[in-house]
Amino acid sequence: MTIIFKEETFHDDFTFRNSPEAVKRFPFPFPEDSYMYSVNLEPHKSYRPGSVYERTFDVDEHYVSEMRDRARVLAEDPLRCQSLPHMTLAGWDLLELIMASKALEYPELFELHRDGARWHWINRPLGIEQKFTFLDETTLPYGPMEYITRQTQGDFAVLDQRDENLWMDAGMVTTQADWSLDFDIGMNFFEWHAPVPKAHEMGIFQRALKFLLNIQQGSPARRLNWTMTVNPLLDTSPENYHKWGVMKKDLTLENMGQMMHLRVELQTFFRLPRSNALVFPIRCYLIKLDELVTVPKWARRFHRVIRDLPIELATYKGFVTNRPKIVEWLSRYDDGAPTSPGIWAD
Repeated sequence: MTIIFKEETFHDDFTFRNSPEAVKRFPFPFPEDSYMYSVNLEPHKSYRPGSVYERTFDVDEHYVSEMRDRARVLAEDPLRCQSLPHMTLAGWDLLELIMASKALEYPELFELHRDGARWHWINRPLGIEQKFTFLDETTLPYGPMEYITRQTQGDFAVLDQRDENLWMDAGMVTTQADWSLDFDIGMNFFEWHAPVPKAHEMGIFQRALKFLLNIQQGSPARRLNWTMTVNPLLDTSPENYHKWGVMKKDLTLENMGQMMHLRVELQTFFRLPRSNALVFPIRCYLIKLDELVTVPKWARRFHRVIRDLPIELATYKGFVTNRPKIVEWLSRYDDGAPTSPGIWAD
């Protein structure tokens, strides 16, 4: 597998683009022409070669640029990465999971050599080579969770399990859809999901928590979530709302295709072996509407989903003010033809 890493930005001049190959493998999240919250969890097994579901941790053409963007955000706000003292062991668990998975599944990009506690990690795309002692924090430049998540696309919430609940006690969060690790750190599962409309009344989170508490080591799960973002911003944090919130006012029918992006999160869940913590990677994928409508099935379906979405969800997802313009623009690409079941292009 050969990946050509792109030089691009997710801020200021916004040079982010998807290649045609990246568009084809984009995780379109709508299996039908309407949308409502659901648990929608499934086993995280390798599926469909070349897709984002093939490997444990997807690495794509945006990898190097996304890691540079993470370093930029952390330099401006170190509190985007936090770990309560009792979560250090979980950080080592996560480091092992990511290193071992990447070395196995991308051997041309990553290597991991282990001699007892003496480990040697090589990350070719980022030019990193590190020898360290496993479980000895003094042998790494950062704590174990921070060290490896500075080299892995997506956000990471590391959840402690106790009292029949999950607690967000550690995380690396720089590409989130308008939520704050600094605010949520130490909260339990129901507390950090409190702002989500409808799902509580539908019992979605009660069922989801029951499922997650029973995830076993070696049996990870996954689901998709989505929202929309003006400009290809990875960092849409509440801390920086004053920077990105005003961009919504710039959206017009003329610039819609370039500025408005569908933002999809591939959320996975892994039980960690030593700590029994649950790690919740949240990988963000962006696609501008001009790219999305090159797939006719997706163009038709997305128009219908956005048009018919309950107002509470459009409000929660942050695009209710611009929805009329979005629907009008998308309607140009919906000829009324039926769409086939499932998420894949015809």
